[in-house]
Amino acid sequence: MANRLAAASSPYLRMHADNPIDWWEWGPDALAEARASNRPILLSVGYASCHWCHVMAHESFSDPAVAAVVNPSFVAVKVDREERPDVDAVYMKATQALTGSGGWPMTVFLTPDGRPLFAGTYYPPVPTSGMPSFTQVVEAIAEAWQQRGDEASSSADAIVAALADSFAVPAAAGPVEVWPLLQQAAAGFDAVHGGFGTAPKFPAPLLIDALLVKGDPGTLDVAQRSLEAMARGGIHDQLGGGFHRYSVDAGWVTPHFEKMLYDNALLLGSYVRGWRRTADHEPVLRWHHERVVRGIAGWLGRELRTEAGGFASSLDADSLDAHGTQHEGIYYCWNPDLLADALGREDGDWAADAFHVTRAGTFEHGLSTLQLRGTPDSGRLTIVSERLLAERFRRYAPARDDKVVAAWNGWAIDSLVQAAVVFDEPDWLELARGAAEYLWDVHWVEGRLRRSSLDGVPGGVDGFADDYGAVALGFARLAGAVGESGWLDRARTLLDVALPLFDAGDGGFYDSAADAEELFARPRELSDNPTPSGTSALVAALRLVGLLADVPAYQERADAAASTLRGMLQAAPRFAGSALADALVADEARTGLKPAVAVVVSEDGDPLGRLARAVWRMAPAGTAVVVGRPGTEGFAHHFDERPEPGAYVCRGTVCFPPTSDLKELRTALWSRT
Repeated sequence: MANRLAAASSPYLRMHADNPIDWWEWGPDALAEARASNRPILLSVGYASCHWCHVMAHESFSDPAVAAVVNPSFVAVKVDREERPDVDAVYMKATQALTGSGGWPMTVFLTPDGRPLFAGTYYPPVPTSGMPSFTQVVEAIAEAWQQRGDEASSSADAIVAALADSFAVPAAAGPVEVWPLLQQAAAGFDAVHGGFGTAPKFPAPLLIDALLVKGDPGTLDVAQRSLEAMARGGIHDQLGGGFHRYSVDAGWVTPHFEKMLYDNALLLGSYVRGWRRTADHEPVLRWHHERVVRGIAGWLGRELRTEAGGFASSLDADSLDAHGTQHEGIYYCWNPDLLADALGREDGDWAADAFHVTRAGTFEHGLSTLQLRGTPDSGRLTIVSERLLAERFRRYAPARDDKVVAAWNGWAIDSLVQAAVVFDEPDWLELARGAAEYLWDVHWVEGRLRRSSLDGVPGGVDGFADDYGAVALGFARLAGAVGESGWLDRARTLLDVALPLFDAGDGGFYDSAADAEELFARPRELSDNPTPSGTSALVAALRLVGLLADVPAYQERADAAASTLRGMLQAAPRFAGSALADALVADEARTGLKPAVAVVVSEDGDPLGRLARAVWRMAPAGTAVVVGRPGTEGFAHHFDERPEPGAYVCRGTVCFPPTSDLKELRTALWSRT
């Protein structure tokens, strides 16, 4: 049996290289083998930090008896959903249509030419609670194909036909009325625990960003209470910074423990914007937001940054305990005795009270997640947290997926830049620059952006719409912060390549490129789940680059693409936060607060100078900020005839007098024209 996964560009695929199942990577070779042998395809989709993916791998994929059933009857294909979001998207549609739900690991049986026959998620090794075992499912599908192949193929035709419109653009029901949509989106707010919906509860940074745009007291309160509740909860790594993927309960107590780059990149930006929207007379709330920002940025630099400068994809949910047994979440949990051993009895008791660590435990095996209760002394909290983190470093750490994903790094760059200039942290700016340099040096290959890389080697999958949009946005944000037009030029290059590649013909964008591998459907997801859709990612980049480079055509293209999101926005505003935020900024523009360009001129071009930081802190959503010395070139006309230090704010064709006075600056940034 050939070991086809050992050299894969995905660490997740490499984890399965030694399975007795004869795995193939998704691609022409696997499909050709299926057609030539007339065997259906067993498609298994997951990702490296997925707990239940590991469970199924241990229970079934590592079992020679299971392999003896799978290998003769199927071409088994393993897919990393993070590397191939197109494959994941189209077969997730099929899984949801056939089962009413979805998730990972995703298990789909296909005809030899890739049409879905049957789908599910995790299957146990033995029948459990009415659920068949994985072997039973495999045997049933094999028998159906061998004995009723024509009938099975016809069924696949019917499934594909039923899914034909699954990526269709929903029609908008008239003009977008943003206030009703904003209220509708906020209606799912959990007034008891914060956040939205019930268990399992996910962070919603894109929706929170939308609720922060206008600063309306009602929606602002919903956003701020959600941010604070998550910051206090067990979903937040109180010691090491960053957030776990979601909470299994409504109260944010017990998370599903994997830590994803994309969640933390987006949440970093949300907490920066939450801090900016918090009044000075709410110091406790500002402290919570800043603590989260510093925690995420520290975690990114300490635990996710790869040696070459890009950010790794995730940390596992599982790790080993002191006895070498693997458990989910064991790395992050404590009991009172463990706290006392690390800190001494007095500080241990204080920490148990501050972090709500109980004898009964809030998790498993008498262990507790850490939740921040009350308002503990911040100085003591910092010292205790540092000591506990040092003790935690002595434990077996969760595995890291070192795969660098372009889109997720783009969002990390964007958020790190904003955090750096708001909180005066030059090291964070260098983290952003390092990731940007890595993406350009490694992922930009022969005029195309690659989706992922591993150990400095680009993968073989071309980028998707969200990759181009997120990376262009990050490059443009970095360009404005440091006044280096080369990054803006690179952002424009990315957009100029992306626009024809993903053009959908109606103003919007497909998720996969025009020359990408043809699947049974071309993916075009318009909702946010949990990252911005490809269309929203490109809209955001077009808006910022259009302002910084003064290219009206980019703005017009963004408007056209945004119009294709209106139907989705009207149907489900809670799940279209990025489109809602864009619509809210557009609504502000209609009432005179058009997105402005704020140019900060200083003799030294310091990106973290007093005036630059003030602009970044005060600017309304949608503002493009650029900082540089007099005569800086490459940013259209923005530095022309502006030799004197100061902040120059222009909104459309209206420009305000240059100023270094903060009160005058705020007036210029917020005046409706």
